[in-house]
Amino acid sequence: MDRDTWLSRHCQYRTVLNPFTVDSFSEVNDELNKDIVSIDSILPNDLLERILANLPIASIFRASSVCKRWHDIVVSRHFLRNLSSNMSSQKPWYFMFTSTDDCFGYSYDPAFKKWYNIDLPNFVTSNWFIASSFGLVCFMNNDSRDELYVCNPVTKRSRRLPEPSGTKLSDYSAVAISVNKTSQNYTVSIVRSKQVPENFYEWDVSIHVYSSETASWATSSTDVLNGWRAGDESIICDNALYFLLYSTRGGINHRHGLIKYDFSNRSSQNPLMKNFIRAPCSLTCGRLMNVNEKLLIVGGIGKKDRSDIIKGIGIWILNGSKWDEVARMPHKYFQGFGEFDDVFASSGTDDIVYIQSYGSPALLIFDMKSKQWKWSQKCPVTKRFPLQLFTGFCFEPRLEVSP
Repeated sequence: MDRDTWLSRHCQYRTVLNPFTVDSFSEVNDELNKDIVSIDSILPNDLLERILANLPIASIFRASSVCKRWHDIVVSRHFLRNLSSNMSSQKPWYFMFTSTDDCFGYSYDPAFKKWYNIDLPNFVTSNWFIASSFGLVCFMNNDSRDELYVCNPVTKRSRRLPEPSGTKLSDYSAVAISVNKTSQNYTVSIVRSKQVPENFYEWDVSIHVYSSETASWATSSTDVLNGWRAGDESIICDNALYFLLYSTRGGINHRHGLIKYDFSNRSSQNPLMKNFIRAPCSLTCGRLMNVNEKLLIVGGIGKKDRSDIIKGIGIWILNGSKWDEVARMPHKYFQGFGEFDDVFASSGTDDIVYIQSYGSPALLIFDMKSKQWKWSQKCPVTKRFPLQLFTGFCFEPRLEVSP
């Protein structure tokens, strides 16, 4: 008998804690089972807690529905505090959703190759900016630019952040979040970019930083960039903020670059272009991610004579100020994935990189350790939303982290 079958036969208690869609469980026939002794009735709490803590996170949620005793253990502070050390092998999930206005989607667990039906908070729609770190996800409203929430998408606990000043006036904004794994305090950054009036080439760029420890915002830097503007792509990595730049002067080569902003040495970093880093090659688009505190970029490789036309997809890692190529998508995957799309969705953390075409729910996974490419299981989202645009983001499923 497998684990889920055993759990299902003991299920008598359901709770709103569980966000996953699971099958309805049949009630146990008392006559047929009156001589059966459930194993949890003879296990002490501490031993049962250690057993539950070693289950995969989806099974922990199902276990919380077995009975009131199991539920009380799973939601207890002691259990959640000790759970963190048992989740080091938990691989990040990918949440896929559509361009519709609702927040319905599916999360993919690469360890068990399963999709789980899980909803985002009801205030989120497809046009919100999204960033994640260590179990928390930051959502910023693309329309108002001043409505922000930090949320654990698994437990559904969320908090609205105070309004940052000046961000709603920006033409472009990029949001990033970084969670301290020890203290669970977090930092949220917003990079604001606004065109200088009557000057297409100059852009005002400002960096706003929120600390959960002080529950306040601070404007860390302001500068005017000539020939470059910030966009909607940023990441916090190893106590530094990186944000993607886009050339405003056109041209074939180097349409993209990056700015590195060191949080530990903020006073000496103006002008911002002092810490400019060129993109690894001519890119059609770039997606930034934090992989084990190393900056990774996944980019569409532009053709030499037409940099806006994609010829492949590559992955690079930043060492100092130089890029090392990690991998290029094999042609057999590129043919069925992004051959005609010069932009795509991509995110990742730890050693997993997810890449997804906006026009298809097909999800490609690159494992940094094994250097292997593979497709995920087919996402069931197409059954509900055919002929839609698809997008998504990566997050770490954790129970013990709360905003």
